[in-house]
Amino acid sequence: MFFNSSKKSLRHKLWFAIVTGLASTAALHAPAFAASVNQPVTVSQIPTVYSFKVGAAKVSALSDGTAALDLHKLLKGASEKKIDGLLDSDFLSNPVHTSINAYLVQIGDRKVLIDTGTGDLFGPETAGKLPGALAALGVAPDQIDDVLITHAHTDHIGGLVRDGKIMFPKATVHLGQPDLDFFLRDSESSADASLKKEASEMLGPYDKAGKVAGFTGTAEITPGIAGTVHPGHTPGSAFYTLESEGQKITFVGDIVHSAVQFQDPEITIIFDTDQKVAEETRQAAFKEIATERELIAAPHLPFPGVGYIRGSGKEYEWSPLNYADWPSK
Repeated sequence: MFFNSSKKSLRHKLWFAIVTGLASTAALHAPAFAASVNQPVTVSQIPTVYSFKVGAAKVSALSDGTAALDLHKLLKGASEKKIDGLLDSDFLSNPVHTSINAYLVQIGDRKVLIDTGTGDLFGPETAGKLPGALAALGVAPDQIDDVLITHAHTDHIGGLVRDGKIMFPKATVHLGQPDLDFFLRDSESSADASLKKEASEMLGPYDKAGKVAGFTGTAEITPGIAGTVHPGHTPGSAFYTLESEGQKITFVGDIVHSAVQFQDPEITIIFDTDQKVAEETRQAAFKEIATERELIAAPHLPFPGVGYIRGSGKEYEWSPLNYADWPSK
């Protein structure tokens, strides 16, 4: 079941109020809400990239920045007291600066970008740092062959177009067909009007140029990368799995926004189009990922958002990828 339009409109407005409001005051409030857990006050970062190999492929996590989120207002299925307790166990307190990560896969001569960050949609002071991260790698936007979108929300499609200009002119944009229909092509869909407008502005120019490709079920997107639709967060939310030389990594999209969802996977977030299906998708994914000891990358876990899930049943833990700085052969 989908939310009705009025609820979705409220949800979308709440997102922008939380992001823009908290981001603009984060520096002022950081000492107060961080003191109880001895959190340092952060400063602006240089373009942030972390690269590693998966078989013959080079994978680079790219930071688009962070956004301060009030989890009391966003999370569903838990009281503020419970949320605070779960955050405290991870040495955090509300609101929480949440990463916005994208990923570049370079395999052979092909360059594949997974998600595009917020672009200009969160305003000049919040996120939108993906172009700087790409530049730090020496990669120009016009070198990207394919853009894989995990789902058509603001912070994943916002970097497709900036200042009215297509950012990746060479690329084909891939996403789950249900999202393509829900947010862009079906004028009668119940999607929030603001999200439809953003999809039109970000995806529309590529679609008109014949550069958008939707898929259903499981499909090969590019050589070595398969996409699978996992509905719930949005109707066409997708995972992308890269396999090379016996190794693999799965880019899971927004099945998790906060570490508290590892401790209690039943907790959902207001941005989930279908709360129940989103929870079921997370539960199934966590179980499989933990059992198979799969390496995953998640857009909203602390940068670089790459690691493993361990645990079973009702509680899991996040184990970040071990940092290494060693010349590759």
